[in-house]
Amino acid sequence: MSIALGAVTIPPGNALRIILGKLPWFGAAGDWPSYFETILFDLRLPHAILVALTGMALAGSGASFQGLFRNPLADPFLIGIASGAGLGAIIVMSIPQVGRFLIPLGAFLGGLITIGAVYRLAKVGKIVPLTTLILAGVAVGSFTSALTSFLMLISDEMILQAMSFLLGGSTVTGWEPLVIALPYFLVGLLLLVLGGHSLNVLQFGEEQAQQLGLHVERVKIFIIISASLTTAAAVSFSGVIGFVGLVVPHIIRMVWGGDYKRLIPLSILGGGVTLLLSDILARTVMAPSYLPVGIVTSIIGAPFFLWILRRAKREVFW
Repeated sequence: MSIALGAVTIPPGNALRIILGKLPWFGAAGDWPSYFETILFDLRLPHAILVALTGMALAGSGASFQGLFRNPLADPFLIGIASGAGLGAIIVMSIPQVGRFLIPLGAFLGGLITIGAVYRLAKVGKIVPLTTLILAGVAVGSFTSALTSFLMLISDEMILQAMSFLLGGSTVTGWEPLVIALPYFLVGLLLLVLGGHSLNVLQFGEEQAQQLGLHVERVKIFIIISASLTTAAAVSFSGVIGFVGLVVPHIIRMVWGGDYKRLIPLSILGGGVTLLLSDILARTVMAPSYLPVGIVTSIIGAPFFLWILRRAKREVFW
C-alpha cells in the first residue's frame, strides 16, 4: 500500500509485478509507464523502508523505556533525546551551504551528546537512580528546546525546513540515507529484543531483581544505550514523531500481555505497521503536498491515549 499510494497512484498489482520483475526467477513484464519504476525504486521503496524502520525503532524503544521506568507513560523521548537531536539538526541547518546529508548526522550527534549529559547529571556515585534520570532529562530537554527556538528565531531562512523536521518530516530521500541508517537500526533493535528477559525481572523492583541475580545497574545502562541509539537513529533521519512509542506498546500490552520477551518484538512490528499507515495518510490527505507524518500520529495518537487514560481511570475506580 505504501509504495502504491501517493500523489501518483500506481495500481497495487502493477507495483507488485514491477518489484517481482527485478528478481531473476520471476521476469514479470507489463505495459505500465516507465516512470512507474522510477517512482517506486528511487522514491517510494526506500522511503517506505525508512518509515517502517523508524516506527519499529520508536515503538521498540518506547516499550523498553516503559519496562525500565516501570511506567506506562514513558516514551522514547522521556530523557531528552528528541530535543537534543532537534538542536543538532537545527545547528547544522544554520550553517550556510551545508549538505542535506549532514542534517541527520547533526541530529544523531545531538541526541547522543544529550543522552551523555543526562546520564552524567543523573549519576549518583556508581548508580543511576531512575528518578534523577527523568529529572535530568527534563532539565536538559528544556534547555536544548530553548536553544532550538532561539536559533530558529534568528535564522528566518531555515524556519520552514526546521519546522518540517520538528514535526516529523523526513529531510532526506533515496537509498543512501537508508544504507547509512540501517546498521544503527538493526543493532539497536536486536539489543532491545535481547533485553526482554532482564526487563521482566526488573518488574519485581530493583531490590528484588538484585536478589534474583540481576545486575540492575548494568541492565539500566544496557537499556538506556540501546533505546537511545535506536531512537537517535530514528529521529535523525525521520524527524521528531510523537505517540508511536507511547501508544503502540499500550495496544500490544492490552492484547498480548506484559511479557517483555514478547512485548518488545510485537511492539517493533506494530510500530512499523502503524507509522507506514500514518505515512500513507500524510501523503494522500493533501496530495500532491506532503503533510509531516508527526502531525498525523499526533492527531490519531492523542485521542487514543486519552481513551486509554479514561479506561485506566475507570478500572482503578471500580
